[in-house]
Amino acid sequence: MAVGAAAKGPAPRRGGAKARALEHVKDRILTGGFRGGDLISEGEVAAALGMSRTPVREAFLRLEAEGLLRLYPQRGALVVPVSPEEVRAVMEARLVIEQFAARAVCRADDAGRARIGEALDVQLDRQRAAGDDLRGFLDADRAFHTVLVEAAGNPILADVYSSLRDRQLRMIGESAVRDPRRTATIVDEHTRIAMAVREGDADALLDAARVHLSGTVMALGLAVETPGLLTTD
Repeated sequence: MAVGAAAKGPAPRRGGAKARALEHVKDRILTGGFRGGDLISEGEVAAALGMSRTPVREAFLRLEAEGLLRLYPQRGALVVPVSPEEVRAVMEARLVIEQFAARAVCRADDAGRARIGEALDVQLDRQRAAGDDLRGFLDADRAFHTVLVEAAGNPILADVYSSLRDRQLRMIGESAVRDPRRTATIVDEHTRIAMAVREGDADALLDAARVHLSGTVMALGLAVETPGLLTTD
């Protein structure tokens, strides 16, 4: 809905406006629209959404509590940059979980691996079709990895993996904004992962997963040393 049209309609309830402001700002942060170090103002967001500053202020407070914003009175809100420490922690957690998943998936029989491969291909097709829709691409990216992790059959690890969702989304989104070629590279890396699953080649799958995670770290332009992840060749 256009901002002008929104202004002519009935005023939204406070809870609805806050939720809309929260969704808008958080989505921009997670997908790289607002990058780490950017300073954003209540007024700019309120004008973009056709609402008063009050629900935007409430959304900013919520995002500060989540660690995504740092508020400065009279100046605005600073988008907290992704730190090397956070990247390392998330990638180490992903590496542990995805290594377990790779070994478990490759122990499945041919029919089981074929089903997993088909589910991965569905998400690959979504990514290829996303075009300039970065959010759609990122949603398919998350779904791709979720298929692999859930196929391992360990619900506790799947829950831990799910808890990393927002952090992963933001890192991948920022890497794509920094390097426009990153989305095409991700599709290539995912294709390699899906092929290794179909072939039941655990070593190839483990290697493909490491290359994939390393690519995200390098695209972020951060100096992060994670044993078993980054390569120097």
